[in-house]
Amino acid sequence: MDTTPEGRATKGKETRLFVFLVVCLFPLLSVALVGGYGFIIWFMQMLLGPPGPPT
Repeated sequence: MDTTPEGRATKGKETRLFVFLVVCLFPLLSVALVGGYGFIIWFMQMLLGPPGPPT
């Protein structure tokens, strides 16, 4: 276990980075990916029409 000031500072930075990733980055990234996928599907349906056999 590193109890030097440099070791404690590194551990604090790692903890802040982990909290940032879990609380901010991953939720925002997942919303962006799902929203982007939905936009692509919506746009494709505008161009090609809804799925299913032609009537």
